[in-house]
Amino acid sequence: MGRQQRLELTWTNKDKALIPTEQGRYGYTWVDPRDPRYCETRVLTVDETVAGTRADKEEGTTYSERADLEPQSDNLLILGESGDVLEALTRMPEWSEKYVGKVKCIYIDPPFNTAQTFANYEDNLEHSVWLTMMRDRLLHMRDLLSEDGSIWVHLDDVENHRMRVLLDEVFGAENFIAEVVWQKADSPRRGAGFSVDQDVIIVYRRSDSFIFNHMDRSEAENARFTNPDSDPLGPWWDGDATANHGDGSGGMCYAIQSPVTGEMLLPSKGRNWVLKQDTYFQALNEWTPYRLENLHDAERRAEHEGVPLDKVSDDVCALVLDTDLDTARSNVEEKRLRGQWPIIVVRRAGGIGKKSYIPETGTNPRTWWDNESVGHNRAAKSEIKALFPGQNPFSTPKPERLLERIIHIATNPGDIVLDCFSGSGTTAAVAQKMGRRWVTCELVEDTFNRFTRPRLEKVVKNDDQGGITLQKEERADATEDGLPEGLTPEEAQKFTSLLNKTIKNADELKKNPAVKQLKAMTKTKPVKGVVNWRGGGGFQVAHLEPACFDYDPEVALTTLTEHATGELLVRSVAAQLRFALTPDDLHFDGKRGREHLVVVEGVLDDEKIDEVMSHLPDGHSVLFAATVVDDFAREHVRSLKNGSRVVHVPLEVFPYSDAAEEEK
Repeated sequence: MGRQQRLELTWTNKDKALIPTEQGRYGYTWVDPRDPRYCETRVLTVDETVAGTRADKEEGTTYSERADLEPQSDNLLILGESGDVLEALTRMPEWSEKYVGKVKCIYIDPPFNTAQTFANYEDNLEHSVWLTMMRDRLLHMRDLLSEDGSIWVHLDDVENHRMRVLLDEVFGAENFIAEVVWQKADSPRRGAGFSVDQDVIIVYRRSDSFIFNHMDRSEAENARFTNPDSDPLGPWWDGDATANHGDGSGGMCYAIQSPVTGEMLLPSKGRNWVLKQDTYFQALNEWTPYRLENLHDAERRAEHEGVPLDKVSDDVCALVLDTDLDTARSNVEEKRLRGQWPIIVVRRAGGIGKKSYIPETGTNPRTWWDNESVGHNRAAKSEIKALFPGQNPFSTPKPERLLERIIHIATNPGDIVLDCFSGSGTTAAVAQKMGRRWVTCELVEDTFNRFTRPRLEKVVKNDDQGGITLQKEERADATEDGLPEGLTPEEAQKFTSLLNKTIKNADELKKNPAVKQLKAMTKTKPVKGVVNWRGGGGFQVAHLEPACFDYDPEVALTTLTEHATGELLVRSVAAQLRFALTPDDLHFDGKRGREHLVVVEGVLDDEKIDEVMSHLPDGHSVLFAATVVDDFAREHVRSLKNGSRVVHVPLEVFPYSDAAEEEK
């Protein structure tokens, strides 16, 4: 077959990088990936801490288990461009140690590129620009994800197909998990063209260590489980008695004689009986007598399974009736009336089924998420309006229940959730209410100050009573003998409502005993909503510092900006050279293994070198980073012969020259 072929997405300037050219907007310029304007790690600074308040429980109020989770305070809200924020988190040692390989779930709702003009940016990037922007961020996100983590990318049909290939390239096609469809609309749109009712959420894992959490089973899902035989183990469903991968060669593929029709039953092609033969034998004997008999039917089983005869054992016995067919039928009917049937069920038509009880682990997540279960755009807008009355700043906010489902599937309490396109802050708000830690950032300062931060402050201070804070009021069984089997309280309420509408003007029917009995059989009552969140926890507020380095392509020269001075210069140089800051050290600015950092704003002279060296531990070295360096200083450091060295700031921090590259 040769080497396996891989699909690769290509686009104009794929080998280039992008730098922002418009503050607070999506304007970009193509540059070489080694350009200092792209390579610089912007410094991330914490400004303050916001602390919340947890409300006490009140009598008469019902609380969920989630309301008792410990509120998280190890959270981070950042003002800054997403690419620069991710760069800081992955490359500044004080942040990378905390977050690289530690984030359990990433949810992003990036610009959809739908050619819409929003209040804060134009969502209309050329495809190559959009792809490069996303690629660079995805590479950082991959580094941040834990081995058992997952990334959820929310898009519509404009860029979805390109994003799939891009995610294959960054994370590997083998790590694709699912493509979730969210029904975002609650009613069809009018006008020309199709009414687009859905968005798509693409899910990838970091590695095969990813394990998802199951979904809680709903009453509607459990309603198909019944208990017609009064099974002491509870309700069950007549499931498949076979399993995949039968090839006719083992003892799991054999004939079973139906006690109703007398037919010799075999599993469907490609399948085998799911349980051991002893289990089937014992269970069927509870219906009517059976015996094991070798029918020497290897040829039939081989033909049935489509395998060579030599792969099929002739020693496999069949389960055949040990009585005549009429007696067997009678025994089956008697057992059916007595109840408490065995795990293997004889169906009325003569087939063989298997009891499947309500799973204790819940259900696997599905890929179709209807708006009734996770909300829709209109509900999301209502949540924002409730938090910020009189304002409607976001055209396409996401409902809290949507993020609740994602975070439930992908994380556990205490895990870290990241969203680098914060907007209104829904992801962080939901993560906080679910006892998760979170990191989020917002590009636009006005959005950050007016909506993102205030919303998260409301969450931790228990001033946000919307979204998933309260579980909505539900219906409960109010009958004397229980609702009819398989009928949920919600279905019963709907039935009663429709019945009342039907007989509204029919006085005779209202008095009819049968109608009254139907109402009594479907009576329900409201159940007060459950509180899921009581406030508490907190978060740090941070921002990205201005750039300290610039580059002039006309003269191929790296320069310092006006901001590159004092403490910020020290922190910036440490970030570029991957030194962890040591603010409590009186002699050194940073440390990386056994190498120390000293940043000198100005001339590095012999006196400064000797003074620093007098404090250097044995076996350690120093990296001097100075804005003015001469050959005498370099020679003096070199003469010490302890591995210490000197670099010029900025020329040797970013040793890039596009002119030099052109000469090569």
